[in-house]
Amino acid sequence: MTTKKYASYAEIDAQLEILKLEKEISHQRLVLSIQKTKEALQPNQIISNLLGTVKMGFTGSYVSIIKTVISLVIPWIINKKRGR
Repeated sequence: MTTKKYASYAEIDAQLEILKLEKEISHQRLVLSIQKTKEALQPNQIISNLLGTVKMGFTGSYVSIIKTVISLVIPWIINKKRGR
């Protein structure tokens, strides 16, 4: 970090005000992060997120699921008719 030279006390005060505001913003971001984490760790949120993830995993894969089921069911039916 480089040392900054100030020409007046007004510049120093302005820089201190900027740093104070940046500190407050960082603090509020931290508080918001903690609140979001607490909300995310509630049991109803965990279950909701889990169900959403499972739903996303099956979305668009119905065709592959049906193909897999058919490929397993047809040989089973044929073997059952043959008496195996």
